[in-house]
Formats: sequence, structure tokens, C-alpha cells
Amino acid sequence: MKPEISSHERVEFLIDGKVASAPVGTNLIDAIRMNGVEIPTLCWSVGLEPALGTCRVCTVRKNGREVAGCTVQIGKGDVIECGASDLRNLRQGVTELLFSEGNHYCPGCEKSGDCELQSVAYDQGITHSRFPYKFSHYDLDYSGKDLMIERNRCIHCKRCTDLFVDDEGRKVFRFMGKGRKTVVEMDLKLEAEMSKHKKKEAVAICPTGAILFKGQGFDRPIGTRKSDSRSSK
Repeated sequence: MKPEISSHERVEFLIDGKVASAPVGTNLIDAIRMNGVEIPTLCWSVGLEPALGTCRVCTVRKNGREVAGCTVQIGKGDVIECGASDLRNLRQGVTELLFSEGNHYCPGCEKSGDCELQSVAYDQGITHSRFPYKFSHYDLDYSGKDLMIERNRCIHCKRCTDLFVDDEGRKVFRFMGKGRKTVVEMDLKLEAEMSKHKKKEAVAICPTGAILFKGQGFDRPIGTRKSDSRSSK
């Protein structure tokens, strides 16, 4: 029989050589943050479960092995490395690759200031990508009743395809195609039936400016968006 675990039971572990503690069963990234260390995340955020582990922006070293921190739990006696230069370089490189693969020209994006990819880049001090820009072109999907998909900004994180459901619990977004031709499509019938509240959720769950309301743009002034204070630093 599996022993019951108290939610108050804590485990001790090491973060970059310092003793830390967190409740048993805590998501590793949560456990790290509880102890005052910030690690960037993109495909995962608090409240978004299950963890997808698709972007790898939160890579840390757990007991000598690199892992997507959002996909594992902290364990008793774990040795966690976060601040090593190779790990910082890896996380920055992953973020830069996302910028290189898509069209993330922030000044021209309606989600600028509210974009999680942009915010993660600010937090890591990224000002440009060391990798050549691909300038790939994907057709913009403007066929929704109220929503559109700007596929050139999609990072294939799977938030919309795996975690978003409509008012009836039905999945609205899915991947189509294979390899570099993979794109997100939405069920137009379900999109048309969704409540406005749910459509706002669909826009919000996208960490970039890939899912947007049609006919709306730049309607929130600079200074009122989530990352404005970071961009002005």
C-alpha cells in the first residue's frame, strides 16, 4: 500500500549548493522559486497542468542530468543546479532559437508588452539572437469568426492544442501537418460557438501573439501591459 503523504511534509534539497526545502510533491520549478531563485518558463505556468515540457526554457540540472524543470517533482536530497554558466547559456540559446524561427518583431506585434516570450527574453537580458533568422513564411489563418492565427508567431508549445477546451470541454485547436509544415488549426464551428469569455482565454493561453482577436490591435496603451515595466528598464 502506498503511504499517505501529508501536504505539510517537506523535503530538503540543494539549489546551487545551498540547502532549500519545499513540500513533498512540489513541481521542481515551483520548489526552486519558493526558495528565491527565478527560472524562466514559457510552455508552463502556474495553473497550467499538466506540464508540457515542450519549450525547454526551464532547463536545470537535477542530480547531474539536464531536465525540463516543469516536468518533474522535487525529491528528498535532490541536487539542483540552476545558475551554472552553461545552463544559463542553454536557456538563453533556446529562447533565441524561438525568436530566430518565427516572426517575433515585437514593435509590430499586437501582443507586445503582454507576450510571455518577450518577457522571458527581457528576464534573461536577451537583446538579439545569436542564430540566423529563418524568416519562414506561414499563411495567416483569418477564417475564424472572431479569432485569427498568426502562424509565423507560433512556437508550437502545445498550450492551445493540449490545454485549451471550449465551454463544453471540447478541444478547439489541433496540429496539422508534419515536421516544419506543422501548423495549428482551429475548429471553425467550435470557435464560432465559443463564448467571448472563452475566446479571451484562448488568446491569453497563447504565450506569443499567435492567437488574436480579429479587428483588434494596440487597443491597450503602453504602460498598461504586463511587461511594460521590464521593457523600460
